[in-house]
Amino acid sequence: MKAEALFWQQCSQAVAADGSIDAQRLMELVIATYRVHESDYDEIERSAETLLRENHALRGNISALSQAFDGQTKLFEIILNNLPLGLSVFDADQRLTLSNIRFRQLFGLTQEDVTAGAAIADLTAKMRGTESAGVKPGRRSGRHSSATARTGSIRRREWVMDDGRIIQSMVTILADGSNIAIHADITEDRRAAERITYLAHHDPLTGLPNRIHFREQVDATLTERKPDEQIALVHLNLDGFKSINNTMGVSAGDTILQQVAARIRISAGSENTLARLGSDEFAILQTGKQQPWNVTALAEQIRQELSAPFFHGEKQVELSVSMGIAVAPDDGEETDILLRNAGVALSHAKADGRKRERFFTGEMEAQMQLRHALEADLKAAVENEEFELHYQPLYDLSQRRICGFEALIRWNHPVRGRVPPMDFIPLAEEVGLVVDIGRWVLRQACSDAAQWPEGIKVAVNVSAIQFSSSDLTQDVSEALGAASLSPSRLELEITESVLMENLGEVLPILHALKERGIRISMDDFGTGYSSLSYLSSFPFDKIKIDKSFVNDIVDNKEAHAIMHAIILLGDALGMRVTVEGVETAAQLALLEREECDEIQGYHISPPRPAGDVAHLLSLPPNNGAVAHRPQAKH
Repeated sequence: MKAEALFWQQCSQAVAADGSIDAQRLMELVIATYRVHESDYDEIERSAETLLRENHALRGNISALSQAFDGQTKLFEIILNNLPLGLSVFDADQRLTLSNIRFRQLFGLTQEDVTAGAAIADLTAKMRGTESAGVKPGRRSGRHSSATARTGSIRRREWVMDDGRIIQSMVTILADGSNIAIHADITEDRRAAERITYLAHHDPLTGLPNRIHFREQVDATLTERKPDEQIALVHLNLDGFKSINNTMGVSAGDTILQQVAARIRISAGSENTLARLGSDEFAILQTGKQQPWNVTALAEQIRQELSAPFFHGEKQVELSVSMGIAVAPDDGEETDILLRNAGVALSHAKADGRKRERFFTGEMEAQMQLRHALEADLKAAVENEEFELHYQPLYDLSQRRICGFEALIRWNHPVRGRVPPMDFIPLAEEVGLVVDIGRWVLRQACSDAAQWPEGIKVAVNVSAIQFSSSDLTQDVSEALGAASLSPSRLELEITESVLMENLGEVLPILHALKERGIRISMDDFGTGYSSLSYLSSFPFDKIKIDKSFVNDIVDNKEAHAIMHAIILLGDALGMRVTVEGVETAAQLALLEREECDEIQGYHISPPRPAGDVAHLLSLPPNNGAVAHRPQAKH
């Protein structure tokens, strides 16, 4: 009740009978009312004091929160402006509401440029670069609204700055049309990706397209080929290049390969596609030309370019090239077929003596099918051990007796019959089977020799691949151990090509074998280019003179003189000399007069099965012809 109303109520209660106010009565009523509300006043005072205390505490809390907020704001600014990425926030009207220092740095903007409320169109105009057309969003104005952009969608934009940097922006569009974007300098990442892509499609040594890129080019060219257009594919292989790496080192080989690539590039010209397919293999795709005349001219030009010597420092190297050519559409309208047929033609070029080109023909395909069938049969022969060894005597002229046998492999195919070594040994070397075959020959030859008299040795031919692709020392040790054969009874024959392949790798192996007591012979002496130099590189126990030197020694004075000189050379070097291919008594008599150490040939005996060795050893000498039996040579 309001105070005025209460007072008037009390006054009405204090009116006397005569209508006057009884002052004493009024005072009593006022005092009584005060006493009734006295406790309420105390409560009000207490509440007021409480409110004062809470207000003071609230002020303290507000002050603390204000300080904390200031600290959080400063922390946010520190984090925002030290992010490695640029950050920008634009509202629905595409006006800037927030950005950091990195955003300004990336786009070359000033502090004044990025004030709150700046329009994105104005900022874009001030950026020191242009947006990449390939990744522009659909709306060129840069404005993103909820009507045109899916909520939460992310758009990628790229900018190429005037200084060459590439800036990528990832823009997240919100429901109200505003957006948040992060910006990154991806220049180094892009260059690294481009480098990876380049390396995936190019040869790092020569800079030429690699096999992958070349296939893509062939695919595209064949797809776009006009009905009357012919496309030539040339597959090139450097003849004997492996020996350069082995004799001069890989670094020298790389230098020469770069020179080769440069010369072929000149011949191929910019209108043709040149690629490096492998270590010493190249390919050229020639389009828009009349074939086969123009590709023939191209092949001749390449041959002339490569005929001049190559140099690595002061060392001079001469190279030749073999080429296989396939022409679309006649030789194939698909990339795999065209590449295969060019490779088939290349194989024929190399088989025909190298240093030439061959065009693919249907007959080549048939021959290749036969070769694949022979390869499959050869693999089965290795698994099934379809081989046997025949032995041709080595005849000591001074003692007039057989002193040993050369082991010669024979393949008895269940359907093909007897397969000549010249037909399957080169194939075995190409497909990597010669190591397994050579290991079997070593084991079998040692096992057979262990059954012979103690003084009879066995000679085994060793391929260059056995030096590089297997542990020859271990293979020999295992073969000797399994047969309990003395190392002194084993003679390993190597050709000059073994040394040419990798002299540095072969010599330690030869020395290790010789230290064990195994004899080492140089086979086919005189047929290579550097036989004399190789004789000085290793102390061979024997040199075997190739049969090509024997044919005319009786009737030709020059041939006789060469044979005489070689026998004297062997004697001077302390090496025994064996002459191969002795087929007549006259040849034998001449070699006896020249004091040759050993002979081998059909005049003594053709190669015979292992079961005939005992019989050959039991025969008495008869002018050296212990078991002459005319038959076809193998």
